[in-house]
Amino acid sequence: MRIRASAPTRICDCGGWTDTWFAQHGAVCSLAITPGLQVTLWDVPPDSQPLPVRLKLSNFNETIDIDPGATDWPRHPLLQAAIHRMGVPAGVAVEIEVHSAVPPGASTGTSAAVTVTLLAVLARLNERTYSPEALAYEAYEVEHTMLGRQCGIQDQLAAAVGGALFLSIEDFPHAEVERLTLKNGVRAALEANLALVYLGQSHESSAVHEMVIAAQERISGRSVQLEQLRNCALAARDALLTGDMAWYGQALTENTEAQRALHPDLIGQRAQAVIDLAERHDALGWKVNGAGGDGGSVAVLLPDAAAQQAFVGDLPAGTLSIDVELAEKGVQVVEG
Repeated sequence: MRIRASAPTRICDCGGWTDTWFAQHGAVCSLAITPGLQVTLWDVPPDSQPLPVRLKLSNFNETIDIDPGATDWPRHPLLQAAIHRMGVPAGVAVEIEVHSAVPPGASTGTSAAVTVTLLAVLARLNERTYSPEALAYEAYEVEHTMLGRQCGIQDQLAAAVGGALFLSIEDFPHAEVERLTLKNGVRAALEANLALVYLGQSHESSAVHEMVIAAQERISGRSVQLEQLRNCALAARDALLTGDMAWYGQALTENTEAQRALHPDLIGQRAQAVIDLAERHDALGWKVNGAGGDGGSVAVLLPDAAAQQAFVGDLPAGTLSIDVELAEKGVQVVEG
């Protein structure tokens, strides 16, 4: 038996930071993209390995043998917690290979996407059925409740549902999910004119994030910056629906500046260098993906395909341009 699953990641997450418990209510507009995450599961003879699960992580060149019932997860706890939550049938042994087509830590929601994808494979193994949204909430429970990490809900929903999404969060963590129907030509323009730039290192910003969270918690939902981020999500949604690329680019840029207002270190030096280059190439807008911080990635919207190619050709050493396509579908599972 072989079970394979894939899920997109996401970029251009206008309104990020508002999909959190401390924001109280939120709005997020994002684009699900490929390449994304792939997880493949094979059943193997139970006596062929020391523990029921052998986890192969191609991006890290690691193999880990796992007891699904264990609650001590010293290595890759997110993946081990997901395996513990969904479980493996008694008497069954499996190998699971996990691969991310984008660099881990690229601020494109890879952690949430791999959790969604792994849970989807294990759900099929256990003959359980989940809606995409329910699978996203399972992934949120793994990260937030089981591991106690600070996280929102947008990345899990983008991976599970796919497409151009608008999320309205009034009763966190539950969100109203709207898949945006893009006009003819809008999808093609986005794919031709967007550049995704990996900054050459994983984002390392947990200390800054804790400072931001502490400050926002003190002022609760009255934050001017969080309201600016919500407004950027609304603008991005409306711009995508009307096909106004200049307006969409403005929403991306204004969102990045609202992130900077939360804390200046959320826009790192590497990101600023890419933003400065984007300005020199007359970009329509740019978005530091995810919550921001050192490393990660920046999405840049150029006026046309020629400008996109010229911009990519001028990227500084140590960065990487990643070709992307919009993902119409969320997590997909197939057998065989």
